[in-house]
Amino acid sequence: MPQELRHDVIQKIKDQKIEFIHLWFTDVLGFLKSFTMDVEELDNAMSEGMGFDGSSIQGFARIQESDMIAYPDPTTLKILPWRQGGQLVATMFCDIVRPDGTPYEADPRYVLKRQLERAAKMGYTFLVGPELEYYYFKDDKGTEVLDRGTYFDQTTRDLAIDLRKDTVRALKRFGIQVEYSHHEVGPSQHEIDLRYAEALTMADNVMTYRVVVKEVAQANGVYASFMPKPMYGEAGSGMHVHQSLFKDGRNAFYDANDPYHLSATAKSYIAGILAHARETCLITNQWVNSYKRLVSGYEAPVYICWAHRNRSALVRVPMYKPGKENATRVELRSPDPACNPYLAFAVMLAAGLDGIEKGLTLPADVTDDVYEMSESERAACGIGTLPGDLDEAIVEMEKSDLVREALGDQVFEYILRNKKAEWIKYHTRVTPYELEAYLPLL
Repeated sequence: MPQELRHDVIQKIKDQKIEFIHLWFTDVLGFLKSFTMDVEELDNAMSEGMGFDGSSIQGFARIQESDMIAYPDPTTLKILPWRQGGQLVATMFCDIVRPDGTPYEADPRYVLKRQLERAAKMGYTFLVGPELEYYYFKDDKGTEVLDRGTYFDQTTRDLAIDLRKDTVRALKRFGIQVEYSHHEVGPSQHEIDLRYAEALTMADNVMTYRVVVKEVAQANGVYASFMPKPMYGEAGSGMHVHQSLFKDGRNAFYDANDPYHLSATAKSYIAGILAHARETCLITNQWVNSYKRLVSGYEAPVYICWAHRNRSALVRVPMYKPGKENATRVELRSPDPACNPYLAFAVMLAAGLDGIEKGLTLPADVTDDVYEMSESERAACGIGTLPGDLDEAIVEMEKSDLVREALGDQVFEYILRNKKAEWIKYHTRVTPYELEAYLPLL
């Protein structure tokens, strides 16, 4: 780390009279981890790192090789938009390394960095813009909603609308740019869209976004949930990911001579996303509950196809606007906001780059509502489906060379073990539905 950059960060923290710094990193499942240090220890932490026991972190080291070091990334310095104990607090994301200074393979940030380096060797910069949906509930014990609004509703002044506005203000104070926010389809369901950014920065921002949404809700005595499908019969929460590649400062997905302004690079990228959609699904949709959202209807993408503007497709290409060449992008609609963003962005990029490297041919786009097509009609069009449950997603990923390479052996094997255990716990449990439906009859 350059001495000048380290000095600037330390000076900025001291100028703000900040006493404590939260150092953040994520485990393999995408849960934010943190330890707090006094400002007086910051210089040492930035030059030598902070040691911790990696064996206690999900997916990290075995106990016999558990020593890990967290190095704060000074480019990620942020000041929390709220005070803790009356004091301003700073945060920085960390990179995890081994005691010998080499990057730790199971650090999700490093997993994404590896794929970004692969893209860079091909001349590309990877930009993403996620749309994260979530629900507000009275508390974490149930699903009592705060409002009965629907898509884009301008409801009367109520707590849910004020919460969303307060969250946007907090994100902006955190230095995270918000494009816009709105009420979503479900009651008390909301969405705040983040402005396009380079993928590593955006993955950090997604982690921060989830903290801010929950903190603002908690400060107001309610609960915010990123659970993919918290209520039966209501819309699930997705994280549609807009993505594009830039090369030499220009959007590599744009072609002025194409009828739809999509370059050959963009078409092969989409083809790669589609070709690997089933095997990457366990990463973009990693929980048992994720597959309660991925069902036909409720605008959830189930069928593996692409379209211009058609929201029933897995991949959508938003309408081109003249003079907005840099906005040419593709939108993957299957991920949900409970995924690990570092790993999700990594496998998306890996799939797209594979399509480019192999020159995969993009199938014809779908113009009809895929939900209304019969099975035979979909089969005739070559339209497959995403896995129907976590078990099927596990089977698909387990045989994927692409996902193994993208994640690395350690992360790949850990996720399979963890998800198989989750499936067994779920699969063997007797649910309230079964008791309600069968106990009076059988």
